[in-house]
Amino acid sequence: IHGVPLSVHTRKPIVTAILKKLDYTFEVVIPVIPDNPPANWNTLSPTGLIPVLQDGGYTLPDSTAICLYLEKKQPAPAILPDDAKHYGRVLWFDAYAGGTIYRHVVHPLFIQTIVRPNIRKESTDKALVDDVLNNVQPKILNYLESQISGKFLVGDTMTLADIAIVSNFIVYHYMGYRLDAAKYPKLIAYIKGIAATDAYGKALDDERPFVASMGLDRSFFG
Repeated sequence: IHGVPLSVHTRKPIVTAILKKLDYTFEVVIPVIPDNPPANWNTLSPTGLIPVLQDGGYTLPDSTAICLYLEKKQPAPAILPDDAKHYGRVLWFDAYAGGTIYRHVVHPLFIQTIVRPNIRKESTDKALVDDVLNNVQPKILNYLESQISGKFLVGDTMTLADIAIVSNFIVYHYMGYRLDAAKYPKLIAYIKGIAATDAYGKALDDERPFVASMGLDRSFFG
Protein backbone atom coordinates (compact mmCIF):
# COMPACT_ATOMS: atom_id res chain seq x y z
CA ILE A 1 0.00 0.00 0.00
CA HIS A 2 1.48 3.32 -1.11
CA GLY A 3 0.41 6.43 0.74
CA VAL A 4 0.97 8.74 3.69
CA PRO A 5 0.37 7.56 7.29
CA LEU A 6 -1.66 10.66 8.11
CA SER A 7 -3.94 10.37 5.07
CA VAL A 8 -7.68 9.89 5.58
CA HIS A 9 -7.76 7.75 2.45
CA THR A 10 -4.61 5.71 3.05
CA ARG A 11 -5.89 4.68 6.46
CA LYS A 12 -8.99 3.02 4.98
CA PRO A 13 -7.24 0.12 3.20
CA ILE A 14 -4.73 -0.22 6.04
CA VAL A 15 -7.49 -0.71 8.62
CA THR A 16 -9.30 -3.03 6.21
CA ALA A 17 -6.18 -5.14 5.70
CA ILE A 18 -5.54 -5.33 9.45
CA LEU A 19 -9.18 -6.26 10.14
CA LYS A 20 -8.99 -9.05 7.56
CA LYS A 21 -5.58 -10.20 8.82
CA LEU A 22 -4.02 -9.70 5.39
CA ASP A 23 -0.27 -9.32 5.27
CA TYR A 24 0.79 -6.03 3.73
CA THR A 25 3.71 -3.67 3.52
CA PHE A 26 3.36 0.07 3.60
CA GLU A 27 5.36 2.33 1.33
CA VAL A 28 5.38 5.93 2.50
CA VAL A 29 5.05 8.34 -0.41
CA ILE A 30 6.13 11.46 1.46
CA PRO A 31 6.86 13.49 -1.70
CA VAL A 32 3.16 13.45 -2.52
CA ILE A 33 2.51 15.86 0.35
CA PRO A 34 4.33 18.92 -1.07
CA ASP A 35 2.99 18.20 -4.57
CA ASN A 36 6.27 16.70 -5.73
CA PRO A 37 5.52 13.01 -6.32
CA PRO A 38 8.07 10.33 -7.27
CA ALA A 39 9.09 10.05 -10.93
CA ASN A 40 7.03 6.88 -11.48
CA TRP A 41 3.98 8.06 -9.55
CA ASN A 42 1.75 8.65 -12.60
CA THR A 43 2.25 5.03 -13.68
CA LEU A 44 0.84 3.91 -10.32
CA SER A 45 -1.79 6.60 -9.80
CA PRO A 46 -3.45 8.08 -12.92
CA THR A 47 -4.96 10.86 -10.76
CA GLY A 48 -1.76 11.47 -8.83
CA LEU A 49 -3.66 10.80 -5.59
CA ILE A 50 -3.06 8.35 -2.75
CA PRO A 51 -3.42 5.54 -1.86
CA VAL A 52 -2.37 2.95 -4.41
CA LEU A 53 -2.33 -0.82 -3.90
CA GLN A 54 0.13 -3.16 -5.56
CA ASP A 55 -0.65 -6.85 -5.25
CA GLY A 56 1.99 -8.68 -7.24
CA GLY A 57 1.66 -7.34 -10.76
CA TYR A 58 -1.78 -5.85 -10.06
CA THR A 59 -2.02 -2.12 -9.37
CA LEU A 60 -5.15 -0.38 -8.08
CA PRO A 61 -5.65 3.26 -7.01
CA ASP A 62 -8.46 4.78 -4.91
CA SER A 63 -9.20 3.93 -1.29
CA THR A 64 -12.73 2.62 -1.82
CA ALA A 65 -11.73 0.51 -4.82
CA ILE A 66 -8.88 -0.97 -2.79
CA CYS A 67 -11.14 -1.77 0.17
CA LEU A 68 -13.68 -3.46 -2.11
CA TYR A 69 -10.88 -5.43 -3.76
CA LEU A 70 -9.67 -6.60 -0.35
CA GLU A 71 -13.26 -7.58 0.49
CA LYS A 72 -13.32 -9.91 -2.51
CA LYS A 73 -9.84 -11.20 -1.81
CA GLN A 74 -10.61 -12.00 1.83
CA PRO A 75 -14.39 -11.99 2.47
CA ALA A 76 -14.18 -12.53 6.24
CA PRO A 77 -14.63 -10.56 8.33
CA ALA A 78 -16.88 -8.68 5.96
CA ILE A 79 -16.83 -4.89 5.70
CA LEU A 80 -19.93 -4.97 3.48
CA PRO A 81 -23.17 -6.47 4.85
CA ASP A 82 -25.32 -9.02 3.01
CA ASP A 83 -28.58 -7.20 3.65
CA ALA A 84 -29.40 -5.00 0.65
CA LYS A 85 -30.51 -1.97 2.67
CA HIS A 86 -27.52 -2.20 5.00
CA TYR A 87 -25.23 -2.63 2.00
CA GLY A 88 -26.60 0.53 0.41
CA ARG A 89 -26.29 2.43 3.68
CA VAL A 90 -22.64 1.43 4.05
CA LEU A 91 -21.85 2.63 0.53
CA TRP A 92 -23.68 5.88 1.25
CA PHE A 93 -21.63 6.61 4.36
CA ASP A 94 -18.42 5.80 2.51
CA ALA A 95 -19.39 8.28 -0.19
CA TYR A 96 -20.45 10.85 2.42
CA ALA A 97 -17.12 10.46 4.20
CA GLY A 98 -15.11 11.28 1.09
CA GLY A 99 -17.44 13.58 -0.79
CA THR A 100 -18.73 15.67 2.11
CA ILE A 101 -16.79 15.31 5.37
CA TYR A 102 -13.37 15.19 3.75
CA ARG A 103 -14.03 17.60 0.90
CA HIS A 104 -15.80 20.30 2.87
CA VAL A 105 -14.31 19.98 6.38
CA VAL A 106 -11.17 17.90 6.81
CA HIS A 107 -9.39 18.79 3.57
CA PRO A 108 -9.76 22.58 3.84
CA LEU A 109 -8.81 22.47 7.53
CA PHE A 110 -5.79 20.28 6.74
CA ILE A 111 -4.62 22.66 4.01
CA GLN A 112 -4.97 25.68 6.28
CA THR A 113 -3.72 24.08 9.51
CA ILE A 114 -0.92 21.81 8.28
CA VAL A 115 0.00 22.31 4.63
CA ARG A 116 0.06 26.09 4.30
CA PRO A 117 2.05 26.95 7.46
CA ASN A 118 4.28 23.86 7.67
CA ILE A 119 4.90 22.81 4.07
CA ARG A 120 4.17 25.77 1.81
CA LYS A 121 5.36 28.31 4.41
CA GLU A 122 2.25 30.42 3.85
CA SER A 123 -0.06 32.04 6.35
CA THR A 124 -3.30 30.33 7.39
CA ASP A 125 -6.53 31.80 6.05
CA LYS A 126 -8.28 32.22 9.39
CA ALA A 127 -11.50 33.45 7.78
CA LEU A 128 -11.73 30.22 5.78
CA VAL A 129 -11.10 28.10 8.90
CA ASP A 130 -13.77 30.00 10.81
CA ASP A 131 -16.23 29.53 7.95
CA VAL A 132 -15.66 25.77 7.93
CA LEU A 133 -16.01 25.47 11.70
CA ASN A 134 -18.96 27.82 12.14
CA ASN A 135 -20.95 27.46 8.93
CA VAL A 136 -20.04 24.24 7.11
CA GLN A 137 -19.30 21.73 9.84
CA PRO A 138 -22.45 22.01 12.06
CA LYS A 139 -24.84 20.60 9.44
CA ILE A 140 -22.52 17.63 8.86
CA LEU A 141 -22.01 16.93 12.56
CA ASN A 142 -25.71 17.26 13.33
CA TYR A 143 -26.51 14.75 10.60
CA LEU A 144 -23.97 12.23 11.89
CA GLU A 145 -25.18 12.67 15.48
CA SER A 146 -28.71 11.85 14.29
CA GLN A 147 -27.55 8.65 12.54
CA ILE A 148 -25.80 6.99 15.48
CA SER A 149 -27.79 4.48 17.50
CA GLY A 150 -25.08 2.08 18.66
CA LYS A 151 -21.40 1.23 18.44
CA PHE A 152 -21.49 0.90 14.65
CA LEU A 153 -23.20 3.01 11.99
CA VAL A 154 -24.70 0.01 10.20
CA GLY A 155 -25.49 -3.35 11.79
CA ASP A 156 -23.54 -4.84 14.66
CA THR A 157 -20.03 -5.16 13.19
CA MET A 158 -17.49 -2.72 11.81
CA THR A 159 -18.05 -1.93 8.14
CA LEU A 160 -16.53 0.28 5.49
CA ALA A 161 -18.88 3.00 6.73
CA ASP A 162 -17.16 3.10 10.12
CA ILE A 163 -13.69 2.82 8.61
CA ALA A 164 -14.31 5.76 6.25
CA ILE A 165 -16.18 8.08 8.61
CA VAL A 166 -13.83 7.68 11.56
CA SER A 167 -10.73 8.03 9.39
CA ASN A 168 -11.76 11.63 8.75
CA PHE A 169 -12.18 12.35 12.43
CA ILE A 170 -8.79 10.86 13.24
CA VAL A 171 -7.17 13.59 11.16
CA TYR A 172 -9.62 16.19 12.48
CA HIS A 173 -8.48 15.47 16.02
CA TYR A 174 -4.80 15.18 15.06
CA MET A 175 -5.04 18.80 13.90
CA GLY A 176 -6.21 19.81 17.37
CA TYR A 177 -9.88 20.36 16.63
CA ARG A 178 -12.47 19.02 19.06
CA LEU A 179 -16.20 18.33 18.93
CA ASP A 180 -18.58 19.97 21.37
CA ALA A 181 -19.42 17.27 23.94
CA ALA A 182 -22.74 18.90 24.79
CA LYS A 183 -23.89 18.92 21.15
CA TYR A 184 -22.35 15.69 19.85
CA PRO A 185 -22.09 13.15 22.69
CA LYS A 186 -23.06 10.16 20.53
CA LEU A 187 -20.64 11.09 17.77
CA ILE A 188 -17.75 11.51 20.21
CA ALA A 189 -18.47 8.16 21.88
CA TYR A 190 -18.80 6.52 18.48
CA ILE A 191 -15.46 7.85 17.21
CA LYS A 192 -13.66 6.78 20.38
CA GLY A 193 -15.28 3.35 20.24
CA ILE A 194 -14.24 2.66 16.63
CA ALA A 195 -10.74 4.04 17.24
CA ALA A 196 -10.38 1.65 20.18
CA THR A 197 -11.18 -1.50 18.16
CA ASP A 198 -8.27 -3.89 17.63
CA ALA A 199 -7.90 -3.12 13.91
CA TYR A 200 -8.12 0.64 14.28
CA GLY A 201 -5.96 0.62 17.40
CA LYS A 202 -3.20 -1.23 15.54
CA ALA A 203 -3.35 1.24 12.64
CA LEU A 204 -3.17 4.22 15.00
CA ASP A 205 -0.26 2.70 16.89
CA ASP A 206 1.59 2.25 13.61
CA GLU A 207 0.96 5.92 12.79
CA ARG A 208 2.30 7.11 16.13
CA PRO A 209 5.91 7.88 15.03
CA PHE A 210 4.75 9.88 12.00
CA VAL A 211 2.18 11.78 14.06
CA ALA A 212 4.85 12.63 16.63
CA SER A 213 7.28 13.77 13.93
CA MET A 214 4.62 16.14 12.57
CA GLY A 215 3.93 17.53 16.05
CA LEU A 216 0.26 16.57 15.84
CA ASP A 217 -2.19 16.16 18.72
CA ARG A 218 -2.95 12.55 19.64
CA SER A 219 -4.41 13.28 23.09
CA PHE A 220 -8.02 12.54 22.08
CA PHE A 221 -7.10 8.88 21.54
CA GLY A 222 -5.20 8.38 24.80
